[in-house]
This record gives sequence, structure tokens and C-alpha cells, in this order.
Amino acid sequence: MFEKVNGKVVKVDVGQAGGVVARTGAMLFYQGDISFSPHQVPGAGQMGGMSGVLGMAGRMMAGEHEHTMLAQGRGEVHYGFAGLEVQVVHMQPGATLRVEASRLLANTANLQSSVVSVASSGGQGGGRGGLMGAIRGAATGVLTGAGMFTTQLSGQGAAVILGHGGFLELQVGGPNPIVVDPQAFVAAYGNVQTELKTAVSWRDAVGRGSGEAMQLHCVGQGVVYVQASEEKL
Repeated sequence: MFEKVNGKVVKVDVGQAGGVVARTGAMLFYQGDISFSPHQVPGAGQMGGMSGVLGMAGRMMAGEHEHTMLAQGRGEVHYGFAGLEVQVVHMQPGATLRVEASRLLANTANLQSSVVSVASSGGQGGGRGGLMGAIRGAATGVLTGAGMFTTQLSGQGAAVILGHGGFLELQVGGPNPIVVDPQAFVAAYGNVQTELKTAVSWRDAVGRGSGEAMQLHCVGQGVVYVQASEEKL
């Protein structure tokens, strides 16, 4: 599986991992007999042929999905991206990892992956999918600066996520929700449900208050990964 070389680079034995999917431009160097080919996450752009709002949603989905490459063969590859901090997440059956495409560096190819609306996956918008889910997801993306769609991984394997300034691992499972700044949110692992709530009061609206306008409430069982920055990747 993935092994951290330092805070910004991971290495992986591609043969033992059964293949690795990584964002384009993440490969730093490799040794061995390894081939690279374009790869697409299932669901990316699947609504692109539709018209109206759903067509727009499909185009936004395709735009927010990072181009990826599949590495196969025998040998070792080193991955990193833009000097960002890396965190390895070890996946177990029955758990899911939801992470913005821009913050996913790589994952073992055996994981089941899809692109889902944040409004229909128990993610940052909550609620139902379909047309209204797409509209709510679009509004969520505009308000928070986060993506409208997110990558969901499941199965047994490992993934590597990216963040500015390092990570905090917040355990979810107590009586009270973990409340996160949406721009600092990186990923949720386990059985974590997230709901975006407004924190804007009348005093905030007229410029006399302070604090975050939107908050992400996380409940359930699992881990939420937060980067030590509000900088968008």
C-alpha cells in the first residue's frame, strides 16, 4: 500500500497494490516496468448529454473531476503534488471515503469509485438527489467555495488525500456534532453524515458581527479530515 516518504510524498509498490489511480501530474518518479494510461472515474460527465439544469450539472461534474492516470505493472512509484501535505487513509469494507476531487492524490485501483452529488450522498448539502439535489449542490458550491460534486471511494484498499499545512483527524461519534469550516474540510471517512447550515445572523448581514457564514455539521461514526488552512486547492 502507500507509504509516506515524508510529509509531502508517498511511495507505493504498484504490483502489490494491484494498480494505482492518481491525478495527472502527481507522479514524481518510478522504478520498474510500469505503464500509465488515462483513467476516468465512473459517473464523471454521465449527465453531460442532458439539457437544461441537469446538463449544466453534468458539465460541472466533468469539470470538477480531476483527470487521472492508471499505473499498472511491477515497480515502485513516488507521488506528490504542488508541495501539499499528504495523508494516507486505509480503507476497510463497509466504510466510505468522500473527498473533493482536487484533494484526492491517489488510490489503489481495486477501490470502487464514483462521482456523486454532495446533495445526494449524505455529503455537504444533505437532502435528496435528482434535479433539486443538483440545484442545492450548486448553491452549496457557490456559498462555500467547495465543489458541487465529490469523489466517493469504498472497498478495501488505501487512498491519499491532499491538504494545505497538514491535517487534523477529528473523531465523529459523540453526542454533539463536529462543526467544520467548509473551506477547511477535506474528507470524511466511515459512516459520517454532513449537513451544511447557515450561521448568518442579522448582525452579520449588516456587517456588525463576525464568524463563519456557513458551517458543516458532521455526525455519525468515523473521521473527518480538516486541513490547517482555508486555502482552496
